[in-house]
Amino acid sequence: MNKTEINENKRKKTFKRKGSFTKNRKYEIKPERIFSEPTKFKKRPVNPDEDKQKTNYSGTKFDDLNLSEGIIKALNKKEYIYSSTVQSDVIPPLMEYKDVIAKAPTGTGKTFAFGIPLLEQLDYENKEIQALILAPTRELVIQICEELKDLSEFMPKVKIEAIYGGKPIEGQIKALKRNPQIIVATPGRLKDHIDRKTLDISKVRTAVLDEADRMLDMGFIEEVTKILNMMPNRKNLALLSATMSMGVMDISWLYQRDAVEVTVEENNENKPDIDQICVMVQNMHSKMKAVEAILDNNDFYKVLVFCNTINMVRMLTDNLREKGYSANCIYGGKSQTGREKTIRAFKDEKLNILIATDVAARGLDITDVDAVINFDLPDDKEQYVHRIGRTGRAMKNGIAVSLLTPFDQDKLNDIKKYCKADIKEIKNDGILNLSTEGDLENDN
Repeated sequence: MNKTEINENKRKKTFKRKGSFTKNRKYEIKPERIFSEPTKFKKRPVNPDEDKQKTNYSGTKFDDLNLSEGIIKALNKKEYIYSSTVQSDVIPPLMEYKDVIAKAPTGTGKTFAFGIPLLEQLDYENKEIQALILAPTRELVIQICEELKDLSEFMPKVKIEAIYGGKPIEGQIKALKRNPQIIVATPGRLKDHIDRKTLDISKVRTAVLDEADRMLDMGFIEEVTKILNMMPNRKNLALLSATMSMGVMDISWLYQRDAVEVTVEENNENKPDIDQICVMVQNMHSKMKAVEAILDNNDFYKVLVFCNTINMVRMLTDNLREKGYSANCIYGGKSQTGREKTIRAFKDEKLNILIATDVAARGLDITDVDAVINFDLPDDKEQYVHRIGRTGRAMKNGIAVSLLTPFDQDKLNDIKKYCKADIKEIKNDGILNLSTEGDLENDN
């Protein structure tokens, strides 16, 4: 067989050359793109005759917990009269410098439970750091710091500083020179300051690990143990968590003695009041339409939407903003300044819709979130609980809506089994008015 015959018998190439393929393009919002002012912004109506916030959690009044005048004044300003169950159980032992390990559902007031004793125990003449709070995420650090500053509004000598990554360390070094009594920090950035000798925690009396299970799951076990070992004068340690993982129990065994154990079960009083709903859609386009229908036909003024990928977050944000909705997004790659600005706008209800990856599922304690929408079901069934827990906080009613394609049924079944949740399926009628009781009872 000669060379010509060999070439003729070769299989003809039906594929394009490597260089002729179009590269997969990631969806991006162009920085120079300017959106017009939202035309569909919803402002929550103010009704002066409306019943005040439901705060009767435990039956124990804050007045009965022997708190100082400044704390009571701040609580009254927020219209908090009764403590939650976790608050009434945790505040007294922490006030006596006892170790505490507390397991409580999300949204039950754990920040005030440890924050009030820390503020009450401060020695204003002591310029050393007296209390240290560790939290797993920047968002949670900022949130805790803001809540403590609100609590100490009528305590002018209190100084609290937040220490976390994503911001220039020089500004934090300058803030530390003002001798704060309370530090709220992520483990990584706190360790940076300790290594630079810009911060001394050797005189800390009380340490708190908030969202302890999440912190250890994120791989901070080494940093946490090293930090705890650097506090020889520590009188007590508080561990607060939504779950009691093996890592949390190990920390308790190593660093706590005769700890007071507090467990707040999800009963009718403490369990967040969340209506869980799912809607079947056919494809991505149908999901987009379903989100618009939910926003248009319900009196929701603060909606948190979760997507599994950054590209989907950007695409959905872009789509809603083009159509006049008041929407913005946060995700892992967004600048810290941009994230803080967006979260602040959402908290202050200058923004109706916050679209996020799971970076926002833990650590954001934002009140009055009317609804959570799972644009994508999470891959991790535990993450579903953390997502929907962003609504129904402070004993208020919330709604969680999951948009499903036919491929999501197995994932939904796993979530139902894990959560023991009654997730009702409603028909996708193109309107999706979720405000009426009849709609929630309309099972397929």
